[in-house]
Amino acid sequence: MGLDPIALDLGFFQLRWYSLAYLAGIVAGWWYMLKLIDRPGAPMARRHVDDLVFFVAIGVIFGGRLGYVLFYRPEYYLANPLEIPQLWDGGMSFHGGVIGVSLGLLYLARKNGLNWLRIHDYVACCIPFGLFFGRIANFVNGELWGRPTDLPWAVVFPTGGEVARHPSQLYEAGLEGLALGFILWFLFWKTEARYQPGKLVGTFLLGYGISRFLVEMVRQPDVGLEHLWWGLSMGQTLTVPMILGGLYLIATAKGRRARVEPIAGGESVA
Repeated sequence: MGLDPIALDLGFFQLRWYSLAYLAGIVAGWWYMLKLIDRPGAPMARRHVDDLVFFVAIGVIFGGRLGYVLFYRPEYYLANPLEIPQLWDGGMSFHGGVIGVSLGLLYLARKNGLNWLRIHDYVACCIPFGLFFGRIANFVNGELWGRPTDLPWAVVFPTGGEVARHPSQLYEAGLEGLALGFILWFLFWKTEARYQPGKLVGTFLLGYGISRFLVEMVRQPDVGLEHLWWGLSMGQTLTVPMILGGLYLIATAKGRRARVEPIAGGESVA
């Protein structure tokens, strides 16, 4: 399709679409978070949001990279440890990013005496922005493409040989970004889900897990990780704990209904 992964090339400086996708996801998530905490019953004050964005960004980058190293190519990076910090060469795991973000939010919550689970609920509503932009960048980069197909919308990717393939990146952008983002929007703005700690993040984990599990059926897995001995790809395997965890959080959310109290500055926290 003639797509170029480099958005701007000045010779001495290159700006890639993937970098812009990260930036767009963080900025959009920050903007939306400010909208969310303006509603009654927010689990944190506006002053906490800047720190939250920082910890989320760090968690995504470090957690995503280490997750890729450990889950997908441990033997390669064990032999080439100096390549682990080379983020520009690709290789990020969303599942690792989730772990990294959770640890960052746990530290933020304990440091400020906030409800860790309710903060996760609010952050979960913002993540679809990053997923959408990230998957579009994957498509532009011609990476993480799908299996061969003869469907009319199949795409020939430069790095995928001369066969037409599923544009699985676009499937994920639609499911994980748009569809899941709309579901979370509806639950937050049209129901009382934000007062039931764990319901929103549980919905995110369940929705992402199911979406990723299904797309993995048409996405080309990493070499050697297509069909593990238990019959699933690595990507599908990593979604199973997410699906189970999401179901648990949703099922138990009503029993954790938040007790909202005013805090300094007129905001509310539980």
